[in-house]
Amino acid sequence: MGRRRLALALLAFGLGCSPADNAQPRAVAPPPTESSAKASAPQRAVVSIVGTNDLHGRVHALSLLAGYVSRLRTVREKDGGVVLVDAGDMFQGTLESNLSEGLPVVAAYAAMGYDAVTIGNHEFDFGPKGPAPTPEKPEDDPRGALKAAAAAAPFPFLTANVHDKKTKRSLDYPNVVPSTVVNVKGTKVGLIGVTTEETLTTTISANVKDLSIAPLAESIATEAARLRQAGASAVVVLAHAGGKCKAFNRDPKADQCEDRSEIFRVARALPPKSVDVIVAGHTHAGVAHEIEGIAIIEQHAYGRAFGRVDLVIQDGAVTEKTIFAPRDLCPSDEKADLATCSPGDYEGGPVLRDEKVAAAVQPAIDGAKEKRAERVGPDLPDGLGRDYDDESALGNLFADLVREAQPGVDVGLMNGGGLRADLPKGPLSYGSLFEAFPFDNRLATAQLDGKRFRELVSAHLQRGGGILSFSGVVVQATCKGKELVVKLTRDGKRPIKDDEKLTIMGSDFLFTGGDNFWGEGEPPPVTILDTLMRDALESGLKKRSAVEPKSVFDPKKPRLTLSSRRPIDCTR
Repeated sequence: MGRRRLALALLAFGLGCSPADNAQPRAVAPPPTESSAKASAPQRAVVSIVGTNDLHGRVHALSLLAGYVSRLRTVREKDGGVVLVDAGDMFQGTLESNLSEGLPVVAAYAAMGYDAVTIGNHEFDFGPKGPAPTPEKPEDDPRGALKAAAAAAPFPFLTANVHDKKTKRSLDYPNVVPSTVVNVKGTKVGLIGVTTEETLTTTISANVKDLSIAPLAESIATEAARLRQAGASAVVVLAHAGGKCKAFNRDPKADQCEDRSEIFRVARALPPKSVDVIVAGHTHAGVAHEIEGIAIIEQHAYGRAFGRVDLVIQDGAVTEKTIFAPRDLCPSDEKADLATCSPGDYEGGPVLRDEKVAAAVQPAIDGAKEKRAERVGPDLPDGLGRDYDDESALGNLFADLVREAQPGVDVGLMNGGGLRADLPKGPLSYGSLFEAFPFDNRLATAQLDGKRFRELVSAHLQRGGGILSFSGVVVQATCKGKELVVKLTRDGKRPIKDDEKLTIMGSDFLFTGGDNFWGEGEPPPVTILDTLMRDALESGLKKRSAVEPKSVFDPKKPRLTLSSRRPIDCTR
């Protein structure tokens, strides 16, 4: 059963209304005038920037996170304050959040005192407010659910580089602005929001096709200059664009940071001293490094950790920066239960879960409890793992289930970016299935010949992004000279001929151009079915009594054999 069929259930808990009964929405004012901004500022202040990102609906983590923030606020009371921000992708990912289109997260963030959030690519996933995941009638607003979440929040949603394609202007929605200013005991901190240039290809096309994405660095520089002129002593960017580092010892090279990652390129393109801190996201990785004088933090995903940068602001200018590595909420075990683990001490005192925040999300937890526990079908003796970059048991299983969803389908496809969690060991519950695939995508089909399909697969293998999993076809790719040669066989036996007609099935996300699926070629006619992809997965799983990893992925007989890791470059 899809999210939309269950959404009305949570109305009984009051989540369709304002997120926090005692939280009064505040107007998002433009930056102060230069004269008012230069009013007497404290001589010295320590401002702790606390960042989160890619929560993806994990509301169970928030009362514990609030405990950490409370401890830090207590420490900062004497010499400054805390600015609490989020770098996007807050809502999409769990029954507790999806059933009411992100409002439980808004409620918790309101209770925690967030200062601002940025809009991530998956904030567009819910589409119109209500049961339809994409517009079905001309009057349906493709951003209705996002607008409702923003309007319910007592903190601003920031986006400086997402524009209306026709007007070429920033989004003109209630409580949605390019930037804002917060006042920390007389010290003005400017906040700017931007989102990855991948946004239009990493969410369902129907909800964003009338938008455009401006370059991040250009958008940040414009807003930063405006904020500085208005008197901001520090500028912090909330960027739903990220990087990846394997360690946090302050040396990007020694810590094996991905030097060409999007947020590092943005930092290098910014005017010197225009920005002090970037709170990053999107890549679900960790960063705690300084690039071109900018402190960049990213704190993994799913509520596992938070990031922090302490700024010393002296006479209206940042004089010191201290970057902290991502702090796991459960430091003893990164896979611990965030709802029950013991966090220990932080900043010289015990971390206590926040009862107000717990109360804000409890109706959502209660509303999803029964559906979360519902048995889907098979037993998983060893669980099933996913992989974003390589063939996996979970990817192959889901591709099989897609192919089986309709008679006559030759090839089933599953995109690696859609796999959001492993399936755990034991009897499979609906909650686990939902977290593995939380998107309200519909099944879609297309017909093409063997040559066009081979070209599509070849293009996929030569670029990055989530790996495609295949069912009904075995793919072998090798470099012959400077050319990538792709061989396709039906289940590894009969070669697929160039003129052979194939019916392929995947998600409407892919088949409407997500992840640049069709490349530069003209896409064939696509048929989008009424069936939600997750419903098809559930139906197919219920027909199975047990699934072992080797039954869907045998490393000795892979479905995908490549001469090198993707992206394959035969010119090297």
